[in-house]
Amino acid sequence: MIKFFRVALAASVAITAPAIAKEKTYPVAEAQTLDLAMKSIAIRSVRGEGNRTIDVARLFGDALLAAGWSAADIEITPFEDTAYMIATWQGSNPQLKPLVISGHIDVVEAKREDWERDPFVPVVENGILFGRGASDMKFDGALALSTLIELRRQGFKPKRTIIIEFSGDEETTMATSKIIADKLKNAELVINVDGGGGALDEATGKPRYWTWQGAEKTYADYRLEVTNPGGHSSAPRADNAIVQLSHALAKVGAYTFKAEQNDITKGYFEKAAAFTDKPEIAAAMRAFAANPADATAIATLRADPSMVGKVGTTCVPTMLGGGHAENALPQRAFANINCRIFPGHSKEAIMAELAAVVNDPAVKISDVTQGSVASPASPLRTDLMSAVTKAMAKAYPGVPLIPSQASGASDSMWFRAVGVPSYGLSPSFSKDSEDFSHGLNERTRLSNIRPGITYYLSLLTDLAK
Repeated sequence: MIKFFRVALAASVAITAPAIAKEKTYPVAEAQTLDLAMKSIAIRSVRGEGNRTIDVARLFGDALLAAGWSAADIEITPFEDTAYMIATWQGSNPQLKPLVISGHIDVVEAKREDWERDPFVPVVENGILFGRGASDMKFDGALALSTLIELRRQGFKPKRTIIIEFSGDEETTMATSKIIADKLKNAELVINVDGGGGALDEATGKPRYWTWQGAEKTYADYRLEVTNPGGHSSAPRADNAIVQLSHALAKVGAYTFKAEQNDITKGYFEKAAAFTDKPEIAAAMRAFAANPADATAIATLRADPSMVGKVGTTCVPTMLGGGHAENALPQRAFANINCRIFPGHSKEAIMAELAAVVNDPAVKISDVTQGSVASPASPLRTDLMSAVTKAMAKAYPGVPLIPSQASGASDSMWFRAVGVPSYGLSPSFSKDSEDFSHGLNERTRLSNIRPGITYYLSLLTDLAK
């Protein structure tokens, strides 16, 4: 069945792709994108027992081998129960730092009983590809890989070395993400195809705007803990661990960090305001962009769940536990505080700020974060912005481009942490109502294939020539 869909739908891509001025077709690359997307979705690359991430790496590596890459240029490395891939297309000028195309080939868990369709049996219906990894991010990986192969097929000779890499545990520990960034810390810049993307109009399906990601907040978990000798519940004491912890949590819940912005978020508020349906939110976005100390604008934005995380650091209690028996005073009470830290602040500094907010020596605070690192915002490079603007104009003429900052975390943070600017630049578009990444019935539109190839051909040519 998969083979039937692959053959039939490869021929239908031309029908489902949106009309674009002076549109070119890339029949081999278009068919290969769908083929690799479907084959990779069918491979269950989930952390744990039966993890087949290495088979996705081999699938992508075999495609490169067939396209002219040598075995020596393709590194597939097993790591614990997963694997990662780094493939190199050597440029003619060794003085130029390499351009990196970054993605990941693992996916989050998906259970058959919860889905309408088997999450690991790719299905196309009405021009939409369903399956775990369809939007995050096996389709985007297949699109970038197939376009790179198309670029070589066309005879392009890069002056700058192009490296395409896929981590194997981005959705979990990000250990291979860090390894790859350390290996490639001499890169010029990174195109992360697992970030950014466009929005389609819910009614018409036409592109509304496209966002690129230039920064992300740092993910952090802190543990608040109170310990106590305890005792019999019939003899209450003033220093009750649960009561002390509850007071600390109330302080954290009432606290707001300083509102702030950077070049990326300022640009977002200025441009995205035009696409906001709520007039009061649009006005607050413009006011905050003009003056990040505008108290009224800050209050309005913080009252909106979609905006509160964009104006500064946020910290919120997410887990709670304590006590050991119904008839005993608690010997221990603890809570997890999850923070998304605005770029420019260290995890240590935010932990110290939380400790000052709690202001209680009985409440111990510790950093229990796993798989995260603080990273600065990437610079607004004129060469990159020029190449991106040109590529998007070819793929989606007239569509507005909006900078954005993610709430974290992606592989980009590992590159930014070692001094390599990284940008989320996926050309894929979707409706908000079709965003099921990490959720049930994940999907993506095949109409992304042809303009996506057009976009990548332009972008990679300009950045590697």
